Order: sequence, then C-alpha cells, then structure tokens
Amino acid sequence: MSVITISRGSFSGGKMLAECLAAKLGYRCIDRDVIVERAASHGVTQDELRDALERPPGFLDRFSHKRYKYLALIQAGLAEEVRDGKVIYHGLAGHLLLGGGRHILRTRIIAPMDYRIRLVHERLNYSAAEAAAYIQKMDDQRRRWTSFLYGVDWGDPLLYDLVVNLDHMTLETACHIIAAAARRRCFELTPACRRALADLALASKVRAAVAITPSTEGLELESTADDGVVSLKGKLASVNQLEEVRRIAMEIPGVVDLNLDGLTPPVQG
Repeated sequence: MSVITISRGSFSGGKMLAECLAAKLGYRCIDRDVIVERAASHGVTQDELRDALERPPGFLDRFSHKRYKYLALIQAGLAEEVRDGKVIYHGLAGHLLLGGGRHILRTRIIAPMDYRIRLVHERLNYSAAEAAAYIQKMDDQRRRWTSFLYGVDWGDPLLYDLVVNLDHMTLETACHIIAAAARRRCFELTPACRRALADLALASKVRAAVAITPSTEGLELESTADDGVVSLKGKLASVNQLEEVRRIAMEIPGVVDLNLDGLTPPVQG
C-alpha cells in the first residue's frame, strides 16, 4: 500500500520500470504530465510548469517568485495524487517533494551509458555522440536543479531507500526487487502514514493557495499540518497580509485551525 517514487537520469528506463511495477503490484502509475495537468487548473500554463521543473536555475532565479509559486502548485498536486497510496510516481524530485517517511519507498535506477545512448537513438534517432551529449546536458540540469532548490546532491544514495543498477540486472529483475521491497511490512501504509500523507496534502494546498492569491502571492512560506491544524512560517510584506493569509487558509477544506506564530511582521520604519 506504499507510495513508490522513481528517480532516474534521462533514458534510464524509469518509465518502463514504473509500468512494470504498476502491473505487478496493481498500483496506479503517474508521471510529471499528470501532476502538471492538475497544477495547471489554477490558471498557470503547462509550459510554465514544465519549465519550472526542467530549466536549470540561473543567477536571476534567486530573485524570482514564479519558480516558488509553480513548485508550490506542483507539490500540492503531487501530494493530492498520492495521498491514498498504491501509486508509483516517476518524475523529477518526487522523493524530495513528498519528503521522507516509512510510507514512501524512494528508489533510484541507474543505467550504464551505452544502455541510455541506445534508448535515445531508438526514440530520437540521435547519433551516439549526440545522444551522449544530450544525456550529459539533462543530467547536469537535474543536478543543478536539486542542488539549487534543496541543497542536496541528486545522486547521493542517502536520499533513497533502494538503488538498483541495470548494469548488473535486467529491468524485470529490478522490478521484482522493488516490488518485493514495497510489499515489506516496513513500507505499509498504516493509519499513521495515511495521516502523514493527508497532512502533507493539506499543508501543500494552503501554501499553494497563498502563493497564487494576488494579495499574498509575493510571500514564500513554509507550511506543515497536524490533523487539520496548519502552521505557517515566513516573512510578511505588510501587516494586512496576516489577515489575508488567515482568510485564505481557513477557506481550504480540511483546515480546522491555524498557527500563525511563525509569520514575521514587516519591520516598521
């Protein structure tokens, strides 16, 4: 009943592995496009959302609120999609967007370069040199993306519960190993784990709602939830925004109370 996230480099077999696991476990299989479509229902274009997930950050991104807003929408969409468990997500940073917990089986798949080059050639008709350059570029973008947003090394094995290497096993064998791990009792979706997923979905909804509302869209807040009580932290740009944040949050279904002690009012001149 767990949630499985699959991290991989471009053309490493992640989609094929996800589909194999879905068939073996009876789980739903979702990818980035499903989440982008859900997030785009809030008036942001799908191209803008994909760009936020794919484009490597530059110097000016440190001063851009758009990326924060788009990622807040994406996290909210992903958290809502997986809250009932029995789902496999193969897409960028699923293991980071969903956080840790025994209910998340965070997997990483590694494939040898010749395997990846062959897939690029088959699907895009690139030469071997072009394919290698394309793979290097995409991997570098993902590494920079995760380092900029989360301060972690995308390839760090400590970010994952299970790392499989296709250099030493077939895709079917990797599928069997991950499926066996998902069935282990330690990854069961217990009532406590269900509450944790529900809390994440609720906190993400509140953060996204604040991010897209015109009166508060410049705010970048941290949000957590505990059985319907949502706590928010961050700096306000004006005194009036405190009541606006309260109003927006309390309109989200499932919010029963707020803790706004972590919101810092602007310094009065």
